[in-house]
Amino acid sequence: MSFDLGAAQLAGRLQTAPARPRQRPSPLRHLVRWVSPIVIIAIWQVLSTTGVLEETTIASPAQIASTAIDLVQDGTLGTATLISIQRVAIGFLLGGSIGLALAIVAGLSRIGENAIDPPMQMLRMLPHFGLIPLFIIWMGIGEQPKIALIAMGACFPLYLNTLAGIRGIDRKTLEAARSMNLSWSQRIRHVVIPGALPQSLVGLRQSLGIAWLSLIVAETVAADSGLGYMINHARDFLQTDVIVVGLAVYALLGLTTDAVVRYLERRALAWRS
Repeated sequence: MSFDLGAAQLAGRLQTAPARPRQRPSPLRHLVRWVSPIVIIAIWQVLSTTGVLEETTIASPAQIASTAIDLVQDGTLGTATLISIQRVAIGFLLGGSIGLALAIVAGLSRIGENAIDPPMQMLRMLPHFGLIPLFIIWMGIGEQPKIALIAMGACFPLYLNTLAGIRGIDRKTLEAARSMNLSWSQRIRHVVIPGALPQSLVGLRQSLGIAWLSLIVAETVAADSGLGYMINHARDFLQTDVIVVGLAVYALLGLTTDAVVRYLERRALAWRS
């Protein structure tokens, strides 16, 4: 009897106790993550200054920063970056749209799955970088093969993840939607899209990453503009500082697009804990 009374009093106290305020992460926690990169850059600069790392091997961080400023001031870096962004945007929109549409058809229809999924799985196993010679034969050496390579790289991750997301939707939820007499478009809007969205956003991040990787390869094949052309031109003259600047811009663009998708993911999936 006394034990039950004590337990009840303890439960009452726990229920009435004010919740502790959530502690914000310390700003120093984010600063600590920059310590190791700064140390690496400092060691790199010291090795370059003392002659351990020759300029023909790799330029010093100070020289790379100076070159980046020069390329920005004369407009070379800005023009090359805009051209590369345009290629990725067109290729990603084309490949992503195709992959998303095919995933919806294959995920919602057994006939569509049997017709679409086998050839998609076969094409997925092909190394799409190995298709560059065929793309050049079919489309020439202009913009078309570059965009096709980017589109093919972006298509499959979005297709696979969206298809997996649709297949992972609880069938009872779909049956409940049918019993409520929801139309096909309403079931897509209220059941399929929310259910497949988390997996689709994962595929979106992967597709963007492969799109940038495909761009790097595409711009090294008969390109006359863009970051890849700038890097190849610098390679011919052993300008390692320009090469590193181009690679750094590639990395920053990839990180930026990934950060945008993560922000959209947090906003779209705010209902998840």
